[in-house]
Amino acid sequence: MATIRPFQALRPIPQLAGQVASRPYDVLNSHEAREEAADNPNSFLHITKAEIDMPLNVDIHSQEVYDKAKENLQSFIERGILIEEDKPTYYIYRLIMNGRSQTGLVCGSSVDDYENDIIKKHEFTRPEKEADRINHMKTIHAQTGNVFLAYKNVAAIDELIESWKNNQDPLYDFTAEDGIQHTIWAVDKEETIGAITRSFAEKVPFTYIADGHHRAASAAKVRKESGASSSTEADYFLTTLFPSAELHILDYNRMVKDLNGASVEEFLDNLQKSFLVGKVDKAFLPGQLHEFGMYLQGNWYQLVAKEGSFTSDPIGVLDVTILQKNVLGHLLGIKDPRTDKRIDFVGGIRGLGELEKRVDSGEMKIAFSLYPVSIQQLFDIADSGQVMPPKSTWFEPKLRDGLLTHLI
Repeated sequence: MATIRPFQALRPIPQLAGQVASRPYDVLNSHEAREEAADNPNSFLHITKAEIDMPLNVDIHSQEVYDKAKENLQSFIERGILIEEDKPTYYIYRLIMNGRSQTGLVCGSSVDDYENDIIKKHEFTRPEKEADRINHMKTIHAQTGNVFLAYKNVAAIDELIESWKNNQDPLYDFTAEDGIQHTIWAVDKEETIGAITRSFAEKVPFTYIADGHHRAASAAKVRKESGASSSTEADYFLTTLFPSAELHILDYNRMVKDLNGASVEEFLDNLQKSFLVGKVDKAFLPGQLHEFGMYLQGNWYQLVAKEGSFTSDPIGVLDVTILQKNVLGHLLGIKDPRTDKRIDFVGGIRGLGELEKRVDSGEMKIAFSLYPVSIQQLFDIADSGQVMPPKSTWFEPKLRDGLLTHLI
């Protein structure tokens, strides 16, 4: 069963919360982060992407960047921008995007649960990405990146959280520049804290990583390297747990730089061995499983996977698997999408116009739009002990960095 506990968050003073809160470190490159934080000395990007305060040619994975992050974090504390909670607390975090709301519980989740598969995974991690977060955590002695966990709805937990939201004033309530509303409540009464902890221990057998596999793996390795005992903060890592009924997964689309030596005509002919192919007159976003959009030479196509082109097991039935097996791997020669430099991935939040723009510019040759993976498919795969192909899920809205930091 799930082991969680409250923690003493390092958090912004209420009047600066909107300035401090930043988009997650891994959805921005260094250039974008520099632009976003240029006129905001209180942006948490100065801590999560400290290279923005250093020369342009700095190695973003060098120790001097991590040392700068530590220096900036200390400066935020000394200037009174960030304060530490006076006692262990749970936090309720609600996000509203385009009128749709989702609410999660911010807490410390057990590293032991991660290592014992109580916290289930569905993706492989990459060593270089782990190393970055490990070095960042070890240097600044804090977890700044929140791991997004899902769990199957439990009525008693839903009632506890809703009751607190309805009867208490929030710590923070602001709308970010992208139009997403962020509201956070502090759960600081011992009775409610105990009820939440017991409910997860008694009613939630597993949680599932929705977003943040590298952050979770890094936290586990930091704990192991530190040799920490079970009484230390390193035995827990920063998570927000969302009930599955409230989650929304967007499409995660693919683009490729070339046709692997084939002409357009040859590629389209070969494609018809596994798909029904038809040209459409506008950008095509699939409306059901096993349906794909394709953008090539200024034209959109609808692809429908033929019977026999996929299997019915939890991995084989995924549209990302069907595309990888029959098109990206077989026709375009991309055997490992995690490492091949010819492929790129675009989250559905950017829209199909992003696919058109990058193909029309000549940067990419071809793009594919996919139907989103469902939360039930994610659960089925994690429960089976298998992993999805990389870049299978894109969750929106994103949690903001800097609002709640876990000191280790």
